[in-house]
Amino acid sequence: MSTGVIIALIVIVAAVVLIAAVLMLRTRRGHGGPGLKRRFGPEYDRAVARHDGDAKAAERELTERVERHGSLRERPLEPAQREQYEARWTAAQERFVDSPREAVAEADRLLAELAGARGFPDGGQYEEQLSALSVHHAHHVHGYRRVHQVARTGVRGAGQDGDGRAGTEELREAMVEARALFEELVGPSRHRDDRGHGRERGAESREGADTADTAARTDGDRAPRRDNGRAHLPWGITRRHAKGS
Repeated sequence: MSTGVIIALIVIVAAVVLIAAVLMLRTRRGHGGPGLKRRFGPEYDRAVARHDGDAKAAERELTERVERHGSLRERPLEPAQREQYEARWTAAQERFVDSPREAVAEADRLLAELAGARGFPDGGQYEEQLSALSVHHAHHVHGYRRVHQVARTGVRGAGQDGDGRAGTEELREAMVEARALFEELVGPSRHRDDRGHGRERGAESREGADTADTAARTDGDRAPRRDNGRAHLPWGITRRHAKGS
């Protein structure tokens, strides 16, 4: 082998190693610090709090979530499936008036089933399902966590009933918060950027939040409304509507 060929091979190998090093550095930067904060938003702060303020430990946990679930591709729903889920959510909201706890339990089951239908881990593996959802729906996954906690274990604190379980107002707030994740999962699939957000969802989410706030202050009117062909689910539950549980 001539000296020229050897030199050429050395140059090629060095270039490959350099490119690999650059790509690895970019990947690490994207997964740590500011990159994780952008991607996970409020989930980042919750992870840090869960680790008693240890940001490095929280970032290791979040990075592991991305490595396990970042490549997951959500399956689209058939129109008939979407309509069934929307109808079930509306029924759960209406049921809240007479049976708040049963309604919240149904919302918890419905989110688990819907997430499974979209391609996330099965609802029987709650922690794994929640972890995967946090990677792709970081800004709304806490609603699922909260409604699951209330449905399964109750919440102690202000507004609790005499038996230590969550009071009606806390149940209502949990269900309202969970609806944001439901609407993301039941809607059409969108292309997601490296922060886990749908590129086309920004305006839609803001519009949905504004509509939800208005609906929460309006008595009655529980029938689904259509916006650009998609059902928007109102929330007609107020403090004086829901019975104590």
